[in-house]
Amino acid sequence: MANGQDVPTEPGGTDNGDASARDVAWPLLDSPAVAEIAAFGAEMEVEAGQMLYRAGGEPPNFFVVLEGEIEIVREGHHEVVLAAHGPGRIVGELNLLTGQRPYLSARVSRGGRVLTVEPEQFRQLMSTKPDLSDTIFQAFAARREMLLTGLAAGAILLIGSRFSPEALALRAFANRARLPHTWVEIEDLDDVGAYLADVGAQPEDVPVAVVATVVLRRATPGEFAALLGLTYRPVPGSVTDLVVVGSGPSGLAAAVYGSSEGLDTISLDAVAVGGQAGASSRIENYVGFPNGISGSDLTGRAALQAQRLGARLNAPCEVVGLRVESGFHVVVLADGSEIAARAVIIASGARYRRLAVDGLERFEGAGVYYAATELEARLCRGATVAVVGGGNSAGQAALFLSQQAGRVMLVVRRRELVETMSHYLIARIEADPHIEVLTHTEVRGLAGDSHLEELTLEHTASGERKLVGCGGLFCFIGAIPATAWLQGCVSLDRNGFVPTDRSLSEQDATSEVFAGRDPLPFETSQPGVFAVGDVRLGSMKRVATAVGEGSSAVRSVHDYLALHA
Repeated sequence: MANGQDVPTEPGGTDNGDASARDVAWPLLDSPAVAEIAAFGAEMEVEAGQMLYRAGGEPPNFFVVLEGEIEIVREGHHEVVLAAHGPGRIVGELNLLTGQRPYLSARVSRGGRVLTVEPEQFRQLMSTKPDLSDTIFQAFAARREMLLTGLAAGAILLIGSRFSPEALALRAFANRARLPHTWVEIEDLDDVGAYLADVGAQPEDVPVAVVATVVLRRATPGEFAALLGLTYRPVPGSVTDLVVVGSGPSGLAAAVYGSSEGLDTISLDAVAVGGQAGASSRIENYVGFPNGISGSDLTGRAALQAQRLGARLNAPCEVVGLRVESGFHVVVLADGSEIAARAVIIASGARYRRLAVDGLERFEGAGVYYAATELEARLCRGATVAVVGGGNSAGQAALFLSQQAGRVMLVVRRRELVETMSHYLIARIEADPHIEVLTHTEVRGLAGDSHLEELTLEHTASGERKLVGCGGLFCFIGAIPATAWLQGCVSLDRNGFVPTDRSLSEQDATSEVFAGRDPLPFETSQPGVFAVGDVRLGSMKRVATAVGEGSSAVRSVHDYLALHA
């Protein structure tokens, strides 16, 4: 597909000397490849100075340069030319797959001709031309990696305090979505007021997100995502084949298999793509990764795979209701918009349990965390931290944090870890000199000014309490199913989990809504609505089984759609 000629480097970026990475990021298409693309688009003459697309505008078309040259530019106070594409080069990066609005601009530096392919036709190209799709996708993914650390990251500014829960939420969303951005901590600024005034904001506005010419004051992840075009945008009158609610491992697997098998697939997540698994520091028992893999890497790869195959992933997009109307399943979002679907897969997982401790809300995001990723670990570097919980997630978090924290207290209310944790994790924890296991212990109090500083721990067997310094409290005490939005639509068990197929009650399984047929595998009490992963009654609560359930449920979706063709 590429002819092996020399490739350009990023003039405004960082040349790390990795020639192979540059070869992947900057393919030079040969004539047959250009001809294949031409079948999906049209030629267009361009003049020097013409803008093909601008930062902050609508998602752009895909372009191939035929004659002339196209510059990729970071606009702003100090314009930076990041790349220049000549004949045979493709213009774009991963936002062409994600639907994200551009944060960089494309300008014609030397007039000529380009091939232009509109988004819908580009999706068809990516799903029907596998060899060409491989070249384009690998180039886009390699470019995104370069953009994360190069000067392009300055196109999106996030400004806030390291002690602000709101700023942490914004920054965590940007990290999990792998958005090129620059994080500015106000504690590191010599003159906060002057810096903020320069971008059009004031100290009371933080956290602030600056994208192109737009300044978001007191920015939330939802507003930030909407500005970038990552949230769901309704299309009046449209009906999709499959809506997947939740984008953890089971939901992503469903999105991958649904889109790969020709279903128009939309995925929605209330927080961020990846679910709880995306916040895991390391998954060590997933087949195919002998050295383990971080949750963000695993779910990030799955998300890209789903998007490459044509699925539309949207987050944060909270689903608040589901109903059946005129033979369709109507998914209701928190903003009032609705999506009509022929089938729905529930993969909404579970929400973290919260400690029953006074003042917890005040410290959430400011010392109390529900994930142990690189972001939270950096905030606690060198400090004493506590991990609460006795399961595998808590053990993995403790081992990860011990690499950066000064000391890790693993707080367990049970008598010993062997009751709830895998033996390989217990052995590693016992061998780690930075981890202290405190059994028969619970957290009774939190203290600090703007950030958590101290914990009160109680040894429950003796009733003895002690005050300990603590820079971070990581809670891994289980979760409850996220099914409140399903009330009145599908049957739930007394704990809120969703029964499916053989676990349905006799009354549900023989209901007239099934028209005399047996419920399909993973089908709920509502025909055409399926449940997979942690939210499903009887699931094994493992990443591998979640992936298997998500992919297998798509087969049931096909069977259901065949019955209602």
